[in-house]
Parts: sequence; structure tokens; C-alpha cells
Amino acid sequence: MTTTALIVGDMQTGIVDNYPFAAGVLPVVERVLPAARAAGIPVIFIRFGLRASGLDIPAGNQLISTLHGAGTLFHEEAPETLVHPRIEPLPGEPVVLKRRASAFSGTDLDRLLRAQGIDSIVLTGVATGAMVAAIFYDAADRDYRLTVLSDACADGEPDVHDFLVNRVFPARGADVLTGDEWAARL
Repeated sequence: MTTTALIVGDMQTGIVDNYPFAAGVLPVVERVLPAARAAGIPVIFIRFGLRASGLDIPAGNQLISTLHGAGTLFHEEAPETLVHPRIEPLPGEPVVLKRRASAFSGTDLDRLLRAQGIDSIVLTGVATGAMVAAIFYDAADRDYRLTVLSDACADGEPDVHDFLVNRVFPARGADVLTGDEWAARL
């Protein structure tokens, strides 16, 4: 039984179709997913969504207020928040709805991982400076081993992505590999 899980974060229709940096990651994730599944590695999808009512938007949180105000792009029940159809979850693969950058914050992600005996996480998704970094730090604090697939992540600010994957993540003990390098090791 594997103790590794692949996390596919925020690769949802509204983000991939509206942010070119996110669309560039999709072909890599499309290659990594079948490799993980063939190796018996559980895949967990993460999606970001806020209540349309705005009840989960604190008055002082400018970023979350801005995301909520972007039409239905980030409203939890909108089709834009569903995992992109090109990498659609298979039956039984969990999809975790998060309301902040880290998928551990206020969700059952940790419970899903622990129940399956997972102690190692492979991170993919967007954006590197938001979701990936937030999950990275939260997972590290929970003592998960971490791998980041550098070309299966991206950020609207390429220098932020480069700094995190080339300096910060390796300095904090993560393996940083390309999607093809990781798949070849399976």
C-alpha cells in the first residue's frame, strides 16, 4: 500500500480558462494523473469556492472580498469552481472544497490523508505563491513529507514561482521534480 497522495489544487474550470499561467500547467497534470493512478497513488482534488451569500467573507479581508466580487468565478455552486473537465476526478476520488489558500484550513483533508495512511504529499496546482505554498507550509507543520512538481505548478508572477520552487521549497526539505521526473520514479 502506498503512503503517498497526489494533490491537484485549484485546477478548476474558472481558473484554468481565465488565467493563462494556470492553463499552461494543465498538460503536465494530464500526464501525471494517469501515472499516479496506474501506480495506485491516491489522487485528491482541491477546489476553491466561497458562499454566494458572502457570509464567509470577513469585512477586513480584501483578497477574499475581491475574489468573491469577481462574479460567480469563485462561488462554490458555480460550474467555474468544478475541477477542469480535462482532468476530471474518477469515481471515488475525493474533491475537497476549501475557502482559503490552504486546503487544510477548515476542511477534512488531513483526516482523508491520515485515514489512508498517507505520510507523503505530492503537490500540483495553482498558484504557487498561494495554494501550493499554503498547503506546503501547513503540510510541513503536520509532518508530511513533501514533493512539489515544478512544472505542474505555476503562478501569475513567474519570479514568485521560481523563487519558491528553486529556493524555498528545497531549503525546507522538499523534493522538487518535474512531472516527468516524478512519473519515471513510480
